[in-house]
Amino acid sequence: MTVKTIAKVKPAFPFEAYSHVLSPMDAAEGGGFMFTMPDIPGVLADGPTELEAIADGREAFIATVSSLVDMGQAVPVPAFNVDDFTPASASGKILARLPRSMHLQLAARAKTEGVSLNALLLVLIAEGLGRRSA
Repeated sequence: MTVKTIAKVKPAFPFEAYSHVLSPMDAAEGGGFMFTMPDIPGVLADGPTELEAIADGREAFIATVSSLVDMGQAVPVPAFNVDDFTPASASGKILARLPRSMHLQLAARAKTEGVSLNALLLVLIAEGLGRRSA
């Protein structure tokens, strides 16, 4: 068996430029979290916590990009580019279709907390974004 050492390369786009997906794994699969990068097939990692899965995902990203470069293959560019979006392109208004049961749950929670449905949704979205960027 021949072992080839592949030099680490500096990617054209940083790790943070690519979207990633963290998915909880069933206990039957060992638990923890699975990390994938939809833009770069082959970037796959896991870890017992979200932070460890992301850290392992970062290593998998560097290894995959280095391998692609070593093989002379193109490294996919990120599908989402924050620079493509300007303040003028974000109106602040969105329309989302929800299942009726979810709408009822949200409306009941907003009423219980004494806030509007819009205010509740804004808080929930902000909390979710905060967890993702942490």
